[in-house]
Amino acid sequence: MHTPPPLKKDSHLRVIAPSRSASILSKEGIAQAKKRLEMLGFTVSFGQHTFECDLHSSSSIEHRLSDLHEAFMDDEVDGILTAIGGFNCNELLPYIDYDLIRQHPKVLCGYSDITALASAITAKCEMVTYSGPHFSSFQMEQGQEEQTAMFQACLMNGSESFNVNPSTKWSDDAWYLDQANRQFHPTKWGIYQKGTAEGTLYGGNLCTLNLLQGTSFMPHIKDAILFVEDDDLVFPEMFAR
Repeated sequence: MHTPPPLKKDSHLRVIAPSRSASILSKEGIAQAKKRLEMLGFTVSFGQHTFECDLHSSSSIEHRLSDLHEAFMDDEVDGILTAIGGFNCNELLPYIDYDLIRQHPKVLCGYSDITALASAITAKCEMVTYSGPHFSSFQMEQGQEEQTAMFQACLMNGSESFNVNPSTKWSDDAWYLDQANRQFHPTKWGIYQKGTAEGTLYGGNLCTLNLLQGTSFMPHIKDAILFVEDDDLVFPEMFAR
């Protein structure tokens, strides 16, 4: 498995919207996320079609592909952040130029619906991709310190190992609607079987990952460590199924 070059303080990040359009983000939120990334030392730019929006709150397959391919092909771009998640980046998978991506390996980071895109690139290109913050995640205030620390540890430390420690608190509130009144709760972990394990880490959004089952875009997860998450669109019984 090939690991793309790590990000550095002077790296150039390109923001693209392979799923939902970035037009859903507020001007204030965009400015805050861009400022926070620039404070970390990054240069931030946006794909040509990142803010286009159609009736599905997205843009055309052609334009999303264009921004994706351009981000990987541009030698001035060091890493790619997705703007936000959504529902439809799986539409891109049959049309992606995987040879182009294989020849220009770069950090690709996002989560939620981006699970489909990231998993497909890993499967087709044997390239490590990252389940981590969207561009929009950097507009979050409370909890940002922990998020940024893990982003730096994972994407900026090269081959150095790092620990992912259990969190002491969690939240599932609409922080993007009201940053001042967050609800955090103590974390209560459930351990079903104690022990240790080694393996390649795969996962992301469970329902999105399941869209890839039986296709050539599904990574080989045998002997892997699997992590999965979902949101309030999926109730516990559906998740268990």
